[in-house]
Amino acid sequence: MTLISLTKELDNISKYSDGELILRNHHVIWHLYLVRGQLLYAISEIHRVRRWDRALKQHCSKWNWKALVSQSLNNQPWECQILDLGLSQKQLSLIQANSIIRTVFQECLFDLISYADLKSDWKPSREAISTSTYCRVVSLSHQGIQSVLTKVMHIHKKWQAEGLSHLCPNFVPVLQYTADPQKLPVQNKYLNGEFTLWDIAWQTEQSVTEVTCSLMPWFNRGIIQFLEVPDTPLVSVPQPVVTPQPVVTPQPSVSPTHSLYEPKPIESVPKQPVIACIDDSPVLALSLKKILTSAGYQVLIIPEPMRGFSELIEHKPDIILLDLHLPNADGYSVCKFLRDTPVFKKTPIIILTANNTPIDRARAHLAGATEFLSKPPQTQQLLLLIKKYLGH
Repeated sequence: MTLISLTKELDNISKYSDGELILRNHHVIWHLYLVRGQLLYAISEIHRVRRWDRALKQHCSKWNWKALVSQSLNNQPWECQILDLGLSQKQLSLIQANSIIRTVFQECLFDLISYADLKSDWKPSREAISTSTYCRVVSLSHQGIQSVLTKVMHIHKKWQAEGLSHLCPNFVPVLQYTADPQKLPVQNKYLNGEFTLWDIAWQTEQSVTEVTCSLMPWFNRGIIQFLEVPDTPLVSVPQPVVTPQPVVTPQPSVSPTHSLYEPKPIESVPKQPVIACIDDSPVLALSLKKILTSAGYQVLIIPEPMRGFSELIEHKPDIILLDLHLPNADGYSVCKFLRDTPVFKKTPIIILTANNTPIDRARAHLAGATEFLSKPPQTQQLLLLIKKYLGH
């Protein structure tokens, strides 16, 4: 199974499906947990704890998540239970949790590509894998899943183009002989057998392809060796000493004088403002989209606020248009929920409603609304209000 076939597999799953997509071959098993078609979490037993710990360090370095491991973590996946505890205890923000899920999913997908003859098995579940509201709102939307799939395809193409298919980012580079520290592509501390290529890429703020390419000349000269290491334990208990085993040998066919990889500068592209519209009316949504796209804005339509919350986190809209009358949700409560979320604390929230009374306005402002606009809004009035808060 390739990423293309996995994309089709995920597309075939109903957007309201709850369950577990299992991908396996003779050696490895991956688990993708979905709630209403959104990705709750991805698991690969290869370096499961290392991957989790690395994602936490990237997105929430000050949170001591290991202190929660002693609590009851009986059900799978235990990562979601820790995320839920972190969110409920306000140790973790919603956007941090979403970023952790995205990072873990991306690395799992990249590893998955290396294996052939994968088989899939979908296990639907009538009961939600996690009943937590927190876990549901930070799960990756269908659009978020597709975004990660596209990114992994791009990374993998670069990995193959550089001739790195015989390597794995889970390997650790180890310095075999004394070398001039000033000539090494990374610091000596990263070449002691403790840091995987994924770890070094994060620590040095480079892509995993860039890091690996920079090490290849030293690998081909026998100065650096790539080794396979076990996962770290989830809890701090004495572990038997395992000697890392070499997994690949230098390839003499590659010239030792091969120049170090130098990433090309990325041209900056002006960001197009994003306007989110939380409204269950398809007629109004279509009308707003037409008005706003014609004015040069990106438009994100959210018919159900709680199911679409992960999309709001992913896109971080510049302005949110919010209807007060929503299916299975109270607009005032949604507004308060958004305002209490750190990432949306200062985002302008414009209330759209047909009930434009002083009481409605007062309640909206108490909930954290920025402005109040009668529904349906007039084109000129809407655009002037948006320009007011975008500062142009």
